[in-house]
Amino acid sequence: MTPDPPVWLLDVDGVLNAYRAGWYSAPRVIQVYSTADAYDYRIRYEPRLIDAIGRLHVTGRAEVTWCSTWCSDAPALEQALGLPELPRAFTEPFTGLDASLAKLAAAQRVIAAGRRLIWTDDVEIDVHADVCAPWAATGGALLISPDAGRGLRARDLRRIERFLHQQP
Repeated sequence: MTPDPPVWLLDVDGVLNAYRAGWYSAPRVIQVYSTADAYDYRIRYEPRLIDAIGRLHVTGRAEVTWCSTWCSDAPALEQALGLPELPRAFTEPFTGLDASLAKLAAAQRVIAAGRRLIWTDDVEIDVHADVCAPWAATGGALLISPDAGRGLRARDLRRIERFLHQQP
């Protein structure tokens, strides 16, 4: 019996959506409407990153899960980015401290379930370092807190690939 794949908790702003998200050229730019805010947001992203995320999820190598204030607007985001439907860590339109605590709770649920965790978030990993650092120290988690202005880079994706190849 093969173990369940790692869960990748994926934030959006500062991780996928970043002002300088492009790896070797300018980022692709789209508009996505948020019903939670009743606002049309500009999303800047790296297409190769989006392709890799979709591929890792569809092939079952990782269970990519939205863990973002965008969770309540995930369908619009998926359609605009061309991603498959992904699970959500929560469905409520959280913001501020509530969002921070909901993200941490999602990570704790993954670890408590005995699953390996990939968590990419530009803010919360640092905010909750005292709680989540031990997970990484034991090899149960890969924690990536990218520069919010640049988002995930090619080197981060290579780290994720290496983590996925490691045995639990």
